[in-house]
Amino acid sequence: MAPRVVAVEADGGSRGNPGPAGYGAVVLDPETGEVLAERSESLGTTTNNVAEYQGLIAGLTAAAELGAAEVDVRMDSKLVVEQMCGRWQIKHPGLRPLAAQAAGLVGRFTAVRFTWIPREQNRHADALANAAMDAAAGRPTSSRKAGQPPATPAIGSDPATAPASWEPRPTFTATRLILVRHGETEYTEQRRYSGRGDVPLSERGRAQAGATGARVAALAPSVAAVLSSPLSRCTATAAAIAEALGGDVPVRTEDDLIECDFGAWEGRTFAEVRQQWPGEMDAWLASPRIAPPDGESFTHVAERAHRVTAGLLTAYPGETVVVVSHVSPIKLMLRDALAAGDGFLHRLFLDAAGISVLDMWPDGGVAVRTVNDTAHLAAL
Repeated sequence: MAPRVVAVEADGGSRGNPGPAGYGAVVLDPETGEVLAERSESLGTTTNNVAEYQGLIAGLTAAAELGAAEVDVRMDSKLVVEQMCGRWQIKHPGLRPLAAQAAGLVGRFTAVRFTWIPREQNRHADALANAAMDAAAGRPTSSRKAGQPPATPAIGSDPATAPASWEPRPTFTATRLILVRHGETEYTEQRRYSGRGDVPLSERGRAQAGATGARVAALAPSVAAVLSSPLSRCTATAAAIAEALGGDVPVRTEDDLIECDFGAWEGRTFAEVRQQWPGEMDAWLASPRIAPPDGESFTHVAERAHRVTAGLLTAYPGETVVVVSHVSPIKLMLRDALAAGDGFLHRLFLDAAGISVLDMWPDGGVAVRTVNDTAHLAAL
């Protein structure tokens, strides 16, 4: 039986880039250095980066098959580590499907931590990858048996025999924000602008809140805090989520999570606003710096949303926080996380009781895991 926490060391390469390629991955008990699983495979002709991602995927798959809950991934590929942490963009289209596959595997564990290590400290996986590359090139391979370590100990082996120069690089666990839009209200159903008016949940909205609570509890059994806009449609949704989490996490209201102030447009439909304020509507749609008459601009809402996310990153490092808010603050958090343009605000639709998941790292790295998940509402 595998320990709860395992180490995965992975590598990949090609002779020529592109050229005959292969990968290697090893799963270790981080306490004893015992080899729990090895994976290696020849890949034909491809690039170093593709092979490195294939090594990561194989290592994560092996860890999942062993039933591990947490994984410490160690690779000498700076590109793979930084991309999987969300700090570097994945610009090459050929790597995106592989990164998505790896991200899907990451979601199967309670936590996955990525660390870059020098190549000389990744010799076990490197030896497996080289044997696979030799096979791809038609060369004879080593007779080393599975589980037999290479001549130089891999990271995670007995500290007495490990390379004296090895020092673990610092790693960070992301702060995860589960962003939840409140359940339906009468205004939601009628598609009316609902800003600062305290419109309560409808009967359907209360049912949605209950279903959302169950979904959040399944996504994150351990939650450090539940934050809510002070308006009742959000506090009621947040209360249902807190109850589903066992009632141990109190709901804390945060004024900066309140909806945009739509001013004179409050309670009106888009068609009504278009008819009465056509010029103002065009200007508002064209720029987040423009506010509705007597209302608030999206630029100002973005400042509020940024204060919230920055504060949560500081207050809850490496923990999970549920944030219950409204369309505008959530859209702005997602816009900034995705480095999207202002047009994003009027193109993204967020359903009532929809869930989005956002990971943030202390060094500024961001990964958007889910946007507007509504599968939990299908039965309502």
